[in-house]
Amino acid sequence: MPRTDAPIGAQHFVPADAHELDELKAAAAHCRGCELYEDATQTVFGRGNADARVVFVGEQPGDVEDQKGLPFVGPAGRLLREAVDDAGIDPGSVYITNAVKHFRFELRGKRRIHQSPGPTHITACRPWLVAEFAQLKPELVVVLGATAAKALLGPSFRVTRSRGQLMPWPASAQHPEDFPVAEVQALATIHPSAVLRADDRDAAYAGLVEDLKVAATVL
Repeated sequence: MPRTDAPIGAQHFVPADAHELDELKAAAAHCRGCELYEDATQTVFGRGNADARVVFVGEQPGDVEDQKGLPFVGPAGRLLREAVDDAGIDPGSVYITNAVKHFRFELRGKRRIHQSPGPTHITACRPWLVAEFAQLKPELVVVLGATAAKALLGPSFRVTRSRGQLMPWPASAQHPEDFPVAEVQALATIHPSAVLRADDRDAAYAGLVEDLKVAATVL
């Protein structure tokens, strides 16, 4: 039966006195803010340059990421790295994370099939994203896919309508008071996993690269 109890939220696990991303990552390993930790292998926190000029925010870790404990190291991650290179963005200037830090899946036989996080998971995990942004001072935030867009830009935002467009940040954020980052821009595009699922992968990939080239103009 589906759970009816509301998650307690990650705010109970985020250290109030954290001054570095490594402190947040260590604390996140013990997060019990929602039920996803019960089946996931581990928390998958963000990684990259603490002085990153651009922050990529995706949906959640996948099966490979859950096993390795690192974001964007599976097929979608490899595709994203290729797109970042093709768009002319320096990978050394990037920090990458997810809106939800645990893998949500459905077990079918021995296979773990991805399930998109629900609104309660996005809300429960939001304090980690807020804490990450408190340590980061990027010039640009790139939102990858619908789940990240809901977490950052609100439930009414549609990536398909507004992809590839530069927007002011944090004014465009759902709760701008949560993100103490000034004079930053945001850009939404599709999640790289959408390219892998596309009937015409070449066209989908080209669209992703074109969006990231717009992002590169900021940098």
